[in-house]
Amino acid sequence: MAPMSLKERLRADLTTAMKARDELRSSTLRMVLSAVTNAEVAGKSAKVLTDDEVVAVLTTEAKKRREAAVAFAEGGRAESAEKERAEAAVIADYLPEQLTEAEVAEIVAQAVESTGAAAEGMKAMGKVMGVVTPQVKGRADGGAVAAEVRRQLGA
Repeated sequence: MAPMSLKERLRADLTTAMKARDELRSSTLRMVLSAVTNAEVAGKSAKVLTDDEVVAVLTTEAKKRREAAVAFAEGGRAESAEKERAEAAVIADYLPEQLTEAEVAEIVAQAVESTGAAAEGMKAMGKVMGVVTPQVKGRADGGAVAAEVRRQLGA
């Protein structure tokens, strides 16, 4: 029997959550599956997303929740911020384990060394990001990775 795709796992977990009357998990998984479906029908022709593409959708959805939580917290809406954080936590269950700042720094340092970018400074940022991005895809926030690359290239 073939292993379940990530999308199938999301669907199965939605059914389980609905049976358990877990409102938060049910509503979050519904929203995520809706985002996946929208991604499948976007563009010229409909397609089934690969697990990597589903992870990209989940990463985007989790980031939206984190940003909304910050915005709500700053606006004094603690209850809404808490709901967004809880949804982000549910989504995180389906994402690859996130890299620590130290792990990201190490990957960037190796990329800077292997590309010889240190001598070129900021001009080599694209080159370094090209090496780092496939290694951290879905496991680290792109903005944080770019900031680390800039820091190591001395911008």
